[in-house]
Amino acid sequence: MKQDLFQAVADPTRRAILALVAIQALTPNAMAEKFDMSRQAVSKHIKVLQECDLIKPQQSGREIYYHFNPQKMQELDHWLTQFRKTWETQFNQLDKVLDNMKKLKK
Repeated sequence: MKQDLFQAVADPTRRAILALVAIQALTPNAMAEKFDMSRQAVSKHIKVLQECDLIKPQQSGREIYYHFNPQKMQELDHWLTQFRKTWETQFNQLDKVLDNMKKLKK
């Protein structure tokens, strides 16, 4: 079953894993050492992130290293960009209203 990208990044542990592997590729054991949870629990998070293509495995000898996939994160950023523009416009309008209110109070 393909995981939903937004559900994947909604979990704080998965976001923390993404932040770690964005800095350097890690094995599941190395990830588990960074969190107060079992290797099995970390593996479940890894599975979700991998199903969404947010991280990609790479075999290196007997170990599997997981790498961050910036292209998939860029899809998320593109989707958010449309909302960011709307928010910025609304915040700018709100700033103008607040400035006018301050001027009227003086």
